[in-house]
Amino acid sequence: MSAVKNKLIKVGIIQMSCSADVNANMEKAVSGIRDAASKGAAIVCLQELFSSLYFCNVENYDNFDLSEPVPGPKTEIFQKLAADLKVVIVASLFEKLDEGLFFNTAAVIDSDGTFLGKYRKNHIPDDPGFYEKFYFTPGDTGYKVFDTAVAKIGVLVCWDQWYPEAARITSMMGADMLIYPTAIGWSVLQTDDVNGEQFEAWQTIQRSHAIANGIHVIAVNRTGIEDKVRFWGGSFIAGPFGQVLYQAPMEKEETAVVGIDLSQKGFYRKHWPFMRDRRIDTYGSITKRYLDNGQK
Repeated sequence: MSAVKNKLIKVGIIQMSCSADVNANMEKAVSGIRDAASKGAAIVCLQELFSSLYFCNVENYDNFDLSEPVPGPKTEIFQKLAADLKVVIVASLFEKLDEGLFFNTAAVIDSDGTFLGKYRKNHIPDDPGFYEKFYFTPGDTGYKVFDTAVAKIGVLVCWDQWYPEAARITSMMGADMLIYPTAIGWSVLQTDDVNGEQFEAWQTIQRSHAIANGIHVIAVNRTGIEDKVRFWGGSFIAGPFGQVLYQAPMEKEETAVVGIDLSQKGFYRKHWPFMRDRRIDTYGSITKRYLDNGQK
């Protein structure tokens, strides 16, 4: 199929709060997808682990019961929905591969209902309130680009968004955009100054990926207070020169549909030829963990 059917497309992002009721969360997500599709969205993106509370705030073996195969029951629902609405769906799921083997996985479903595949989150954090290493095996799919009916989309997940290497490699694979399902928030104990600093850093690093690679970036974050974390929302879409084309409210649910022009990828890469001027012969050291003085 052609990489891009139409240069002008609309992207839907669903920023939602979650409860302990998985069925209610699924219903809210499906309703949001329908709403976005009715407004002309060709691609609809859900936040990270949208179908439950963010369970990684504690190390609790019972939470493994939230997992399921991918493809599986939830992807089957989304496949039917995608075919009915003629939209591409990006959904973040807690994948069970086998007993004791779990992944933080993004599933991509094409607008005809085809399950195109999945990306398993590569970078797994472990911080107070974000104990993901307890639950998730590091991804083994490699970086992925999915050739949908609308465009080639690169999908990464949350903590991946801080790593320029992940964005670069995915972009080099031909992505027309980078999509980051996300679950990030503030401790309820933090000051407003610290909160602002963290949000600015989060958005800035992703806008820099857009600039360095000349493509759109879509970050879809959850919102709401869960335990001691205020998920800050603020989902946004950046253009290929880092322009913030849309930003959702902080700490408020929002379904938005935003038009983007994929032809800008060519425009900005021609006028700011970072890809052309890369000195790949000098980058061998990047695969090292750390470099001592004089080491190559």
